[in-house]
Amino acid sequence: MNDRPFWFHPDANAEVLSAHDRYAEVTLELAERFQLELERSRQAIARNPLTWPAYLCGTQRYLMKSFPYFIVFRVTKIGIEIIAVAHERQRPGYWTQRTVS
Repeated sequence: MNDRPFWFHPDANAEVLSAHDRYAEVTLELAERFQLELERSRQAIARNPLTWPAYLCGTQRYLMKSFPYFIVFRVTKIGIEIIAVAHERQRPGYWTQRTVS
């Protein structure tokens, strides 16, 4: 597999942990399923990041299949930055200030 390097913005990492914790309050199995889908999503993005549609502020968006989240990312010269792991019902574009760097 020819994955590109990737990293999570610190706020995106916090969003992942928060979502995981919310699902773990329901059941640990649900939290594990969320983590597994997040990793599959990350792998799909890393394999071919230009597949996913353009979004806001020069980013792209990947919709998770089994959870109401989407992954906002951008391709840089050195790899892929995950900017947000956003719930579908959150305020649109709340993460845009993270793209300034």
